[in-house]
Amino acid sequence: MKVTIIGAGIIGLNAAYYLQKQGFEVTVIERGDITDGCSFGNMGYMSPSHFIPLASPGIIAEGFRHMMSSSSPFYIKPRLNLNLMQWGYHFLKSSNAATVAKNAPYLNSILQLSRSLINDMRTDIGDVFDMEEKGCLMLCKQQKALDHEFHLADDAEKFGLKVDRLDRAGVQALEPDVELDVAGAVLFRDDCHFHPGKHMLALHQYLQQKGVVFQLGTTVSGFEKTGNKVTAAITDKGKFEADHFVIATGSWLPAVSKMLGIHVLVQPGKGYSYTYEHVEKNIRYPAILVDGRCAITPWGHALRIGGTMELSGINNRVLVNRMKGIYESARNFYPGLKIDFPPTDKIWNGLRPVSPDGLPYIDRPATYDNVVIAGGHAMLGISQGTGTGKVIAELVQRKTTSVDISHYKLNRF
Repeated sequence: MKVTIIGAGIIGLNAAYYLQKQGFEVTVIERGDITDGCSFGNMGYMSPSHFIPLASPGIIAEGFRHMMSSSSPFYIKPRLNLNLMQWGYHFLKSSNAATVAKNAPYLNSILQLSRSLINDMRTDIGDVFDMEEKGCLMLCKQQKALDHEFHLADDAEKFGLKVDRLDRAGVQALEPDVELDVAGAVLFRDDCHFHPGKHMLALHQYLQQKGVVFQLGTTVSGFEKTGNKVTAAITDKGKFEADHFVIATGSWLPAVSKMLGIHVLVQPGKGYSYTYEHVEKNIRYPAILVDGRCAITPWGHALRIGGTMELSGINNRVLVNRMKGIYESARNFYPGLKIDFPPTDKIWNGLRPVSPDGLPYIDRPATYDNVVIAGGHAMLGISQGTGTGKVIAELVQRKTTSVDISHYKLNRF
């Protein structure tokens, strides 16, 4: 049985990984070269701790507070765009305590599944992507933010997560090489981190060795259909026939799904990062700078800083002031960290696919028997990658899925 996967980001690669293990003949079509998407340059977190959806109470008010600042962590470019307006309406409807309480268990289930699978994948493809299982800090500058994180830690423990609540001295003890200026932190010990680019390259190489065919630099322009089945993907490099199709195109999901007559609400949320290749006295723990609204990840002497959520459409324009905000937050939280402002021509950016309610789409559309659509993972593509790949393989085989996917439906809006 032949499966064609459209999209070679972290979701597409994980789908290929689990499908080839089940004996499928897999082809992956990708418009780029796998190194130019948000899966490659992100912060590399696999975080069961991130069970609170992006659409949550207070997020709208916070967004408006930041809108006037060019270096703010959140920005929506005003424009007449029907998808954006529909997305915004449902994002607003989802940003309440009742919806979060309903959605958090479903986000938690895919996060926990993914975390349970990554160690086996590391054993399988090789320990070559700098994975460390020391947890992740939710680092707070202000006491108010720390109090809120301690409250979230209580909820995390209800989901079975292991947490440590740390005051300023406790955090500093974990980072003996770099001075911090914080109120405290929560250490989520179940989280792990790795180098996402190295992981993507290792997975790509492994899949090629297993016979997965990659058709890179190839753009899908349409589909051939017969009845309730898709029979071929039409591209600028020819036609690709298959028995099953998986659509996992990230921020391009609405455009590709539209070719099948399927409407999907996703907005591209631009994030920025920069990687310092050698920091002499580096931090030891990855951290979300909670009230700094950015993140920081070490790999030995390498260090990556990143963040922001910029909803400005499909583009790769770099607004340098966004990186300025990230850099200043890192220096404020870590005054002992010796890093310079990044060269402007080396700032990376990528587009995260954001759904209106913070849950992914993982579903078989009602109109087609042999199509699975997966996307909308926002900032949690790495965190949900292995679990989503396994569920996709189960859907293709019409097996009972490892987690309840009833809340991941395409038509929920």
